[in-house]
Amino acid sequence: MLGKDEDQLGAILKINPGAGGTESADWAEMLMRMYVRWGDRNNFTVKQLYINPGEEAGVKSVTLEFEGEFAYGYLKSENGVHRLIRLSPFDSANRRHTSFASVFVSPAIDDSIEIVINPADITWETFRSGGAGGQGVNKIESGVRVRHLPSGIAVGNTESRSQLINKQNALRILKSHLYEIELRKQQEEQAKIEGSKKKIEWGSQIRNYVMHPYTMVKDIRTGVETGNVQAVLDGDLNQFIKEYLMKFGGENK
Repeated sequence: MLGKDEDQLGAILKINPGAGGTESADWAEMLMRMYVRWGDRNNFTVKQLYINPGEEAGVKSVTLEFEGEFAYGYLKSENGVHRLIRLSPFDSANRRHTSFASVFVSPAIDDSIEIVINPADITWETFRSGGAGGQGVNKIESGVRVRHLPSGIAVGNTESRSQLINKQNALRILKSHLYEIELRKQQEEQAKIEGSKKKIEWGSQIRNYVMHPYTMVKDIRTGVETGNVQAVLDGDLNQFIKEYLMKFGGENK
């Protein structure tokens, strides 16, 4: 189930809320907490590489890194759109709302993997780090963002007070994303050769989290479901990960 070369690597996990303002931003933060708790439970080191807080609540974007063997092999099952249905805490009429957030996971590449980026293909910008970084972070433009023009990928990093270190980290994350894209291309070519009907894309909806009018988390790809939504949101994800790997883990070796 974890036989691919990249499975043994660490993982870069990025969460972005869908349309819906505060509702979706809050859902993105709930997912961030879920994955941090999962990482802690499974003895991975979790680092927050970048966070852009929401205006009222939640996050507009967050990037986490999971250090440890096979982090990517497990977390690749989380690629896709996650859908939440609940009574909104932000709605004075207490109506039911549906929120979406996308999760994108890529292998955290190391020195054994070479990804070449043409300097002409990227642009840099700096900004003051926001959020819980302390006064020393906020006073200087230590935050950086790199944009890769051919792919349209933008990567921010606010991990360190050093702009130089943040640039190095941002470039490493960008290379990890580009590596993931290349892996997808190879898998798609292999799927064409084998006549596989399984879609290899991270953008489709993969899981529903329902908190009203009943409680259920259901994975659309495997059919696995549980009524204990809170346990899942507290990081109890291994049943979903295991079933995904049993069903799809051996494909396209």
